[in-house]
Amino acid sequence: MDRRQFLSGAPAILAQGSRRPKNILFLIGDDHGRHTGAYGDAQARTPNLDRLAGEGVRFANAFGATASCSASRSVMLSGLQNHANGQYGHEHGEHHFSYLPFVRPAPALLKDAGYLSGIVGKFHVGPASAFGWDFTAGGGRDGQAMAESARKFIQGAGSKPWYLHAGYTDPHRGRAAGTDEFGNKDYPGIRRTPFDPAKIRVPAFLPDLAEVRQDVAQYYEATNRLDQGIGMMLDVLQASGQYDNTLILYAGDNGMPFPNAKTTAYDAGLHLPFILRLPEQARRGLVNNAMVSFVDILPTFLEWAGVRGPEYPLHGRSVLPILERENPAGWEEIHFSHTFHEITMYYPMRGMRTRRFKYIRNLFPELEFPFASDLWASPAWQAILKQGEQGKVGRRPVRDYLHRAPEELYDIGQDPDEVNNLAASAEHRGTLEKMRLQVAEYRRKTKDPWLINDNYRRKA
Repeated sequence: MDRRQFLSGAPAILAQGSRRPKNILFLIGDDHGRHTGAYGDAQARTPNLDRLAGEGVRFANAFGATASCSASRSVMLSGLQNHANGQYGHEHGEHHFSYLPFVRPAPALLKDAGYLSGIVGKFHVGPASAFGWDFTAGGGRDGQAMAESARKFIQGAGSKPWYLHAGYTDPHRGRAAGTDEFGNKDYPGIRRTPFDPAKIRVPAFLPDLAEVRQDVAQYYEATNRLDQGIGMMLDVLQASGQYDNTLILYAGDNGMPFPNAKTTAYDAGLHLPFILRLPEQARRGLVNNAMVSFVDILPTFLEWAGVRGPEYPLHGRSVLPILERENPAGWEEIHFSHTFHEITMYYPMRGMRTRRFKYIRNLFPELEFPFASDLWASPAWQAILKQGEQGKVGRRPVRDYLHRAPEELYDIGQDPDEVNNLAASAEHRGTLEKMRLQVAEYRRKTKDPWLINDNYRRKA
């Protein structure tokens, strides 16, 4: 999109421009679903994220492109579905998926325009050579250390514009010495906030078992620690004097690290927080109901910075022109694509969601649905397994969780837990065929390499 076209649809104040550097602070929670007060979760303790939502725009219908850490982040930074960018699954260790050579992610594109780029905490996308970071620092669960690293980066940037990527490890699972299932222990500057398992409201997509309650309580404590770290980061930004010339985006990369959520194409894995604060907003605390996808993040960053995109087409579009509209027209569907989590967890799925329906195409339904190692070992899943043939994952029988139909169709309005598969329903045949064709066309448009399997399987 030409910048003049963009400005014609953006908030009027944005078109006035500014001589101050236009910075970008991208905050990512690891395995963090919509568990904040701002998203209606009354038991979450997230005052800093809630404050950010009050100062910006909360997108009520934001969706990850896949419910897996590396692959999801690869989409955020490239504006391309993971089946097109090459980051089909995990980047780290023996998995080692990474971008294809042609991909130019956000830091590289911004760097061409004079931006300094920094990363603090978890990243999880490769290869490192594609990004050209000017500053790197760890942190992960240590929000105070991440904030102090950010302070050094911002001070070192001087008058240059900058992009800072803050990847928090919370609330990902991760037992370590002296911690519980979610790494909960004493951290510098963090006030511990344990949750009582007996008082926890278990999400509808999980069974109400003692082990699940304990797991969920620990998850909420890790989520509060994430929120405290974000508060420290925002304090650093305000102290720098650049709070009001910085775009701030918060998003979770995928849903809770529990069965029926992370690594699945169900809403508990894909329907995620997306909070955007723009300095020039005239309206604050707005709820935007557009259906947006994480493929829209890179185009948004580029529009804000006034930076040219890559030579190849992106799969998303900037949300800035609709930022201050509650119900913008033309934002009524999203597409998703999952292939791997860990390299041993191969289960390719493609699909789309409208406001009412979700369609999932399981490319190899004969496979048993595989598990991320941390989910398999979790107390929650092990407790579910002990239920035997009577076991359920929420309202979904374990057998249906492990063995999927070739196609799944859900009426989200009538069946928010996505349990009643309508793919064989004569009444919904028209909807199924329409969405099937739309997904097939989207896959062709985005050059999905897995399309070749369709040809082989038809011939067989």
